[in-house]
Amino acid sequence: MTLWQLLFFIPACFALNMAPGPNNLLSMNNARCFGFRTAVIAGGGRIAAFAIMIALVASGLAVVLYASETLFFTIKVAGAAYLLWLAIALWRSEVSPLAEVSREKSRFRLARQEFLLAAGNPKAILIFTAFLPQFVDNAGNVREQLFSLGSTFLLLELCAISIYALFGLYLRQWFSKPHMVKRFNRACAAFLAVSGINLLFSRQS
Repeated sequence: MTLWQLLFFIPACFALNMAPGPNNLLSMNNARCFGFRTAVIAGGGRIAAFAIMIALVASGLAVVLYASETLFFTIKVAGAAYLLWLAIALWRSEVSPLAEVSREKSRFRLARQEFLLAAGNPKAILIFTAFLPQFVDNAGNVREQLFSLGSTFLLLELCAISIYALFGLYLRQWFSKPHMVKRFNRACAAFLAVSGINLLFSRQS
């Protein structure tokens, strides 16, 4: 990959990383409730899911998902169901003061949420399949270039997680009152529900 390709790749990639979505919303909410460090650690679950997807793209196995409507539909339904489940849980959640997560088990639970949310969206792997190869030089080692591009994507994704987590910290001063927390939770729940419905009715393209 040439320097010019890299200069085009980084801003385009970061735009994808920063696009509002369920995972970024979850990082923001985790930071608001549990703090910056916990939100970033939990974001590792998303990084793990995306790393697996990038590895599949680099090894060529993503073609199987792209070609299999049944597999795509199964993952899509599971992902949409999980999004709707999270939306219902957030809508019904009790309004509570800011909490601190001190146990690794709790952080693992949040990381698992991030992982399942990212892994349950088959569109993500299709984005990798369509986006990353655009910046690959066919004259070089394609697999190595895909892993290099994928590593850059994951690094920028970590930056996006941190930015959304910082924004979540900023929200603390705005949502210190129980009724404001309740409104925010329900707004997030509505967004997750819409995302789940949109995923459910999305088509493989």
